[in-house]
Parts: sequence; structure tokens; C-alpha cells
Amino acid sequence: MGGAVSAGEDNDELIDNLKEAQYIRSDLVEHAFRAIDRADYYLEEFRDSAYKDLAWRHGNIHLSAPCIYSEVMEALDLQPGLSFLNLGSGTGYLSTMVGLILGPFGVNHGVELHEDVIEYAYQKLDFFIKTSHSFDRFDFCEPSFVVGNCLEIAPESKQYDRVYCGAGVQKEHEDYMRKLLKVGGILVLPLEEKLTKITRTGYNTWETRKIIAVSFAPLVLPKHRENGKPRAVSLPVMFEVRSLQDLARISIRQILKKSGSGSMPLPRRTGSKRRNNLRHKREPRDTALLTNSYLFMSRLIPGPMDNNNNQSASDNEDDDEDCRRAFEQEEREENGRRKEGSVLVSEIPLNILRERILSLPLPEPLKMYLLYYREK
Repeated sequence: MGGAVSAGEDNDELIDNLKEAQYIRSDLVEHAFRAIDRADYYLEEFRDSAYKDLAWRHGNIHLSAPCIYSEVMEALDLQPGLSFLNLGSGTGYLSTMVGLILGPFGVNHGVELHEDVIEYAYQKLDFFIKTSHSFDRFDFCEPSFVVGNCLEIAPESKQYDRVYCGAGVQKEHEDYMRKLLKVGGILVLPLEEKLTKITRTGYNTWETRKIIAVSFAPLVLPKHRENGKPRAVSLPVMFEVRSLQDLARISIRQILKKSGSGSMPLPRRTGSKRRNNLRHKREPRDTALLTNSYLFMSRLIPGPMDNNNNQSASDNEDDDEDCRRAFEQEEREENGRRKEGSVLVSEIPLNILRERILSLPLPEPLKMYLLYYREK
């Protein structure tokens, strides 16, 4: 499914196209999409197809089209601290974007039918945590995934603030999906060929809104077992008691992000090459059917904190001035490359949080703990 907007040359241009077509409408969703490169969730040999507005499947691995994920993220109306359940969590791409918005005190769970896809999702999650600059710009709610059929969730499971189902749901399973929601919660799912938003307004009251016409593969029904009893899928623990050490790490990172020059800067686009061709205009929501055009392949706490107890305010100002000069030097070098006609690339911003942690008068193992043992 997909094909509603023009392909991009990189992740940022794809997001620009989604914004222009009004699939992405809020800053919160835009920042989450820009923070995670969609190509990182493709197999290496297929990365060239990542910025097309198409769904992609390889074996059991599947990604929906960018325009679909955009509509889903907007409809979920995510906020920090909420609980989220992703039914058919796949590669973890959507769950990771959601985690950037939920923050460290949210809940981020996924259920996936295929064990090999769960392994793939954890590999991609580990890569994001260890290597992405975005990890240090956001307070992240790390997703947890379990293997199982989402139609066999244990009846005693807790309810969630937000639920998304990534497979086609028939009318007979609508009530089952609704029961996963808390009062006030939002469920987004493809229901009878329409992406649908259902809000639980009371214990027995609901509001339903059709968003766009879509075509999804249907939910896989549970297999009959020899004993006739369904296999109950146990979801992860909803709220775990955090250790004091973990809470301290979260607080220290939040303080360091906000000290000096305010919150961490968002990634800046510089030198992106724009194409001159006209982009497709979005069709009216109630008439466009996004067909299943798969690209098949053969194979934080406020208040400043000094870097050490004896550091003066002027030292902090010097550090900020050094960061500013580094940005200016990088920009001058890039302008020079632009004048020479070299290929334009996106600027990699200085990781200020990492620099501040490394400058603290702490033992190296503690610094690495504060950095989540991330590679440079």
C-alpha cells in the first residue's frame, strides 16, 4: 500500500513530501519521523527502496508505507507517559518512533507472530540505541516485544492508553480489540478496508471515525490446538519498579540536556538537494484507496547542573561558546564544499549531551552507564 506521495532522495526529503501532502501535520510526529531513518529498518541490499512511499516485504519482515505510518501516528495522539500496545509490531520501526514521544516513564509493548521478526526488531532496536544521534536528543521509552498471536492475549492482561493493529481486522474481532483499551484510550486499526480511529469515551461508549481507505493483509487466525485450549499470550509487565540507579541516570541526562543552552537541538537540514518536479497532490481522504502495492523482493528534571562542583558560570559559558564555534566551523566547511560542487550531505550535529557527560569528574564505568554504553 502507499504511493500517495513522491519518493524522497533521503529520509528528510521523504518527510518533507509527507508534510506537503498533509499526512504529517504535527511537530511531535515530524520530529519522531526525522529522528529515525526508515532505511535503517531495511535489509542492506534493499535500502535504495526505503524512501519510496510503498510498503515493503521480505519473507516475514514487513514495513507499511510511510503515508500509512504518518496517519497512524497522527491518529494515536501520543503524549509522554502513556501506555502503548502494537499488535503486529514487525520490525519495531513504529514502536521506536512511538517510544521517542512516550518518554522514559511510558509503556511500549508489541506482539509479533513470527519469532524471526522479533529477533530482527531487537537487532534494529540495539543498533538505534547504540549508534543513533537521535537517542541522545530524546527521552526514550524502549519497546518490549513478545511472540504470539494478538488474538490470544491473556484475558487478565492490563488495558492500554493507545493500541494499534497492523493487520486487517474483520467486524467479528472489533469488540476484542476494543477491550484492550482503557477509558479515554484510542485504538487505530484497519477495519473492513478503512483505517479507523476508535476512542473509548466511557465504560460502554465509543466514538468511531474513518480516516482513509486502505488494503491490509488480514489478521492470522489462531491455530486449533490438540487440547482445544487457546494459547494465552502473556504481555510484558505494565509498570516495573525502576531502580534508584536507573532513575538517577534519567534525571542526570535530563538535567545535562537542559543546562547551558536549553534543550538539546533537533537535527538541522543543510544542503539537501531538492528536485524541481511537481509533487503529487493528496487525493480527498474519502476517495483514495491506498492499494497493496508491495515492493516484493526475491530474497527530563529542570534546572542547570555544573560539570563539577568547582566549575564557575564562566566555564559553562566557555563550553557553550566552543560548541557554537564548532557549529560555525562545520557550516563554513560545508559552504566551501557546496561552492566546489561536491555532493551535498546532511550535517551531523555535535552530540552536546555526550560531551557534557564525558567532561564530568566521574569514573569511566559510570560515564559509560550514563551514555547507555553507546558507541561514539
